[in-house]
Amino acid sequence: MRQPSRGCKGNRDVEQTFIPETLERLMAALEAILFASPEPVPTDSLVRLTGWDGEGVQAALRLLRQRLEASDRGLCLLQVAGGWQLATKPEFAGLISSLLEPRPPAPLSQAALETLAIIAYRQPITRAEIEQLRGVRVDSALQSLLERELVEEAGRADAPGRPILYRTTQRFLEWTGLNSLADLPPLPEEPPHSPPAGGSD
Repeated sequence: MRQPSRGCKGNRDVEQTFIPETLERLMAALEAILFASPEPVPTDSLVRLTGWDGEGVQAALRLLRQRLEASDRGLCLLQVAGGWQLATKPEFAGLISSLLEPRPPAPLSQAALETLAIIAYRQPITRAEIEQLRGVRVDSALQSLLERELVEEAGRADAPGRPILYRTTQRFLEWTGLNSLADLPPLPEEPPHSPPAGGSD
């Protein structure tokens, strides 16, 4: 978590139970909270932290988003994974990456992406059900998704052997930029199966 900078001037006598008195001050408080948090912050947490009601917090968030849309601001406000998060604007991605020089993770394999899609739309689901839909074993793909914390165990199925169920995680929503699973695009309709033209491959 980012700590207050010693170089920033502010009121050192502010109490921990500080409650913003105006919408502008509330907006500033929300900006500080979101800047300090490494993860999206739900609206109800912002309400609890600021002492304002939900309507006031939403109004301040709209004002903050509007201010950040100006061309002279480098951050943007995102509603993602059921909460709010500050992020750098896409046009500065190259500049930030050159500064931090992160080691990019290896991209997900096609097998892992297909497995993740099945889990996202069919969750909770067992390994056997995934393999039945894909037609191949998914040990490696599933392990990769677990290591990246994109999926997690979700209990056990009420079936012989009590197989483990899998579901997507909060990190999956952050990774995809979705606010909730309800934002998943609808699955395309499967075309009707046509009889083979004759012969075999």
